[in-house]
Amino acid sequence: MASPPAPSPEERRRLYSLQDEIASGVVLVDRFSEKVVAGVDQAFISGKDGGEMVVSGAVAFDPSLSLISKSWGLLETTLPYLPGLLSFREGPAAVEAVKRLATSPTILFVDGCGVNHPRKAGLASHIGVSLDVPTVGVSKNVLCGTFDPPRQVGEASPLLYEGEEVGYVLFSKKRCRPIVVAPGHRVSVESALDLARRYLRDHKLPEPCFAAHQQANEVKSRILSGEFSF
Repeated sequence: MASPPAPSPEERRRLYSLQDEIASGVVLVDRFSEKVVAGVDQAFISGKDGGEMVVSGAVAFDPSLSLISKSWGLLETTLPYLPGLLSFREGPAAVEAVKRLATSPTILFVDGCGVNHPRKAGLASHIGVSLDVPTVGVSKNVLCGTFDPPRQVGEASPLLYEGEEVGYVLFSKKRCRPIVVAPGHRVSVESALDLARRYLRDHKLPEPCFAAHQQANEVKSRILSGEFSF
């Protein structure tokens, strides 16, 4: 499991072209329900030779946040960390985990950007278009765009990129940095914010994101302990 090499200029151009295709397929109109609300997140396992495995955890709930099912995916990374290209590094394992859920999500929270991305094709958009699943991206950092920092818990400021509103920066929890909420696919900008607020409980992240984060790290721990093999 050797460390993946950096892509050549030709490969980068190919990946950018694929992102343009993803962006062209994004729908920013509300076409979702809350029958099955899910989240997906990733963790990483480093090998002694510098290679990495991506562990993806997915969790599905009903609208009251009663658990429906959990799943996970595990794949070797094929790209190093490259800002703007995380969908190709993390996306395959995330797609695998979502496909393994007992019930397909009708709205999926993704730990990553949506259209708040230089080519409007972040991980949430990548997964959403690939699976034709409505997605909301929730990230901890602003990848692109400008905003006025929100000052109070519950306050949200529009995130603007190239003159377009691509998401919101939401002050979700006291004594925590704001989070970035953006549509990925089949969700409008306003509904992405509404959904994030609706599923906030006691954590900085909306509950489906928090649960997926826990699932990914639990699977990682069980793999490292030898309970799960790969």
